[in-house]
Amino acid sequence: MNSKDFHFLAEMLRRRSGLLLTQQKAHLVENRLAPVTRRFGFRDVAALMRELQHGHEALAIAVTEAMTTNDSAFFRDRKTYEEFREIVLPQMLIRRRARKRLRIWCSACAAGQEPYSIAMILDDHKLADQGWTIDLIATDINSQMVARAQDGLYSQFEVQRGLPIRRLVSSFTQEGSNWRISENLRRMVTFRTFNLLDSFGWLGDLDVVFCRNVLMYFDQNTRISVLDRMVDVLTPDGSLLIGPAESIAGLTSCFVQTQEAPGLYSRAKSLAPNVRRATG
Repeated sequence: MNSKDFHFLAEMLRRRSGLLLTQQKAHLVENRLAPVTRRFGFRDVAALMRELQHGHEALAIAVTEAMTTNDSAFFRDRKTYEEFREIVLPQMLIRRRARKRLRIWCSACAAGQEPYSIAMILDDHKLADQGWTIDLIATDINSQMVARAQDGLYSQFEVQRGLPIRRLVSSFTQEGSNWRISENLRRMVTFRTFNLLDSFGWLGDLDVVFCRNVLMYFDQNTRISVLDRMVDVLTPDGSLLIGPAESIAGLTSCFVQTQEAPGLYSRAKSLAPNVRRATG
């Protein structure tokens, strides 16, 4: 890909999705665009880029989705799930015991491994049997990944990544060489295609937000914008979980880190609890 096409693609991705495409990732571009080239019947990536620059909307969506990173695994980064299981969830069960409702958002769910991992932890507590309502919302910009997540069918390789055998047996049924998540766990999750550059207003008030391995793909202004809008949909005592190797230090004063859990953040106490701030 020539430099002109690369710069056009980088700007389009930044504008449409916030993704930051640097020269260091140039070698990935043609590999990721190859399936789109074949699907739309172009001779090569150069022909695809020529059509893309003519404003082909369906092609622009497909290219944007192709350039997203969708690698995931069940219980990936176990430290985060330990923080949720041992710190966040017990606190929320106490704080929400009067209304018996929890609202959780996975902001970049890929093929569904993250929300289904959360659903397994919640199911361990049999909260529905105790009268709890759980709103577990999972979104991703990639509509193909969202469709896969809704289907809940995973290969042998995918279920072997992070799932102990007891989880596999109790939470999946085998279909040939693949494994399908149980209907009970599938019903716990509401999936939706969603771009983090768009308005968060439809989400309402959330108790817990998972935003793991997402912000690293954005430029600094987009990271700040996403965090500012996340704090607006998070309840005053809510929690934000990012990846254990990530940090939002220096990006925003809206969140404070929990000392005993490096990937766990809460709203800054200086924020007015019921004030929605205008964001760009």
